[in-house]
Amino acid sequence: MTELFIAAGGGGDPVGTALVHTSTGAGADAVVLTYGWERPSVDPVPGPFAAHDFTGLDHDALPVALVTTGTRPVAPRVSTLPRLAGHLPTRLALLDPHEGVEGLADQIGRTARALGADRVSVVDVGGDVLAHGDEPTLASPLLDALALAACRLAGVRTTVHVTGPGLDGEVPEETLLARLPGAGSGLGPTLPPWAADVLRWHPSEASALLAAAAAGLRGPCLTRSGALPLTDRSGRVWSLPLSRALEHNPLARGLLSARPATLAGAEEVSLKLYGFNEVARERRQAVRRHVTRDRIDRGTFLGELDAWLQVQRAGHPGARYVSVRCAIESLGYDWRVTEHVRDLLARHRPGVDAFPLLSLVD
Repeated sequence: MTELFIAAGGGGDPVGTALVHTSTGAGADAVVLTYGWERPSVDPVPGPFAAHDFTGLDHDALPVALVTTGTRPVAPRVSTLPRLAGHLPTRLALLDPHEGVEGLADQIGRTARALGADRVSVVDVGGDVLAHGDEPTLASPLLDALALAACRLAGVRTTVHVTGPGLDGEVPEETLLARLPGAGSGLGPTLPPWAADVLRWHPSEASALLAAAAAGLRGPCLTRSGALPLTDRSGRVWSLPLSRALEHNPLARGLLSARPATLAGAEEVSLKLYGFNEVARERRQAVRRHVTRDRIDRGTFLGELDAWLQVQRAGHPGARYVSVRCAIESLGYDWRVTEHVRDLLARHRPGVDAFPLLSLVD
């Protein structure tokens, strides 16, 4: 039987979802349903992808479209999903939230039936799937809530997995631990080869922090959203029934009540309940996009990085690590240079490379 997973938040969540599958699935075949939703620093077009935003999707294998290595985003959109499809130990399929909560429920239900899956596993890296809506740092609750509501409407038995509590910078770890059952279970200390390959080029901070914590790195790590602690809980995963997750998530319950038929309708529910929605925020950010550098000169970059790291050490004396994405974006470079940066550090600054993070300790 094929296992069915949902990467609840898009972005790098398929990576964390595959890590959870690897640690619990014993090699079973799996499909990961994911939103095509990159952050604004990756994709210049705000909001999640629809199927028509890609070419080369496989529409024949399942009721939902499979992303393949031959899939391409339609310009000017940018997506990491096609390259991920060639690295993950699972198949990757597209969830389209533009059809609203009932449309999502139909996609999930039909896919589960086609696979013969008797349950769905929803995975959220960071834990904002359990957000109450009043957390001051909450930034992107809508698509997580849509996933919960759609699973309830689909009528498929669902387990919600939270991993890396607080590592997305939205709900603090200590807040989430009070909402999670027991001590959770470890993801395992050995990073799978496929994950090491992905983290060489993929820009996801939360997935990099999750992998680092699972591998035993501990201490404060500087990210784009501030310093986040890597603790003994950061590399663990908790499981709870869908009903319990819904009790924590007012937005998911609001979506179940309103049953919006479009993504725009779901945005309105979020605006009414929480006073904001992340898709509208992305539209505002798109107007203020900054020009970034997409090429690296070795000497220039290494000099800039060394100077920047010294500033961070002085300004954050307790921090032990910094994410590669934080360093790259702070220096004004495009995320696509990530793999080149990894190669440069391995050859010329091996003491800085605390894969998948950078070390701030001299």
